[in-house]
Amino acid sequence: MVNFFRLCVSKLYGQGQRIFQSNFGTKKLADRIEALTVREEFDDESTSFIESQDFFFLSTIDENNRPTVSYKGGNVGLVKILDKKTAIFPSYNGNGMFLSMGNILNNAEIGLLFISFERPHRVRVQCKAQLVDDEKVKRHYPGAELVVKCTLHELWQNCPRYIHKYRRLAQSRYTPDSEGKSPLAEWKRIDLLEDALSQSEREQVKTVGSLGINDWLKKVKSADDDA
Repeated sequence: MVNFFRLCVSKLYGQGQRIFQSNFGTKKLADRIEALTVREEFDDESTSFIESQDFFFLSTIDENNRPTVSYKGGNVGLVKILDKKTAIFPSYNGNGMFLSMGNILNNAEIGLLFISFERPHRVRVQCKAQLVDDEKVKRHYPGAELVVKCTLHELWQNCPRYIHKYRRLAQSRYTPDSEGKSPLAEWKRIDLLEDALSQSEREQVKTVGSLGINDWLKKVKSADDDA
């Protein structure tokens, strides 16, 4: 049974939200939606949906309190639910900037947005993150550089009202395989970057050859599968 009176102090709404809810006459509706949809544990339905996804959007906060949103992709089951309060996801080799991981070091509060563009359906997750560099944990994700452990605050389902329907055509060829192997990122072949790459990546570039930046951009703009 839903307790509509537990929302004396909302976990979702602050002063800003309350101002607009008051101005537009939606406070009662907003409180009812929170009471009906917000959960503090991963249940069977949310677990099944989250673990069926192969991508999500990750929101983190930088040192200047500015939000950053990143797309995270991989295999189905990219995010694993370990128990009713805990989830994990990998950080794979990227562009070397470590924007999301660096932000988590400074501010552990993160948001995850899971969307199915085929149903459509979406779930929002708010949690506290911890970076894990432990081989036992990383075994869940061959090829991962780090794993992020999330302790759940709240999750809730949003309505699919404005989600456009799309069909999934193919998995990224860069998704790590069962041994954690992934092709060299095409953009790392750009000649202007070669001296900044790791030794192993420079060796791979020597094998496949370098690219001019305009040649790479042409591949991207033409939706080349190798881009």
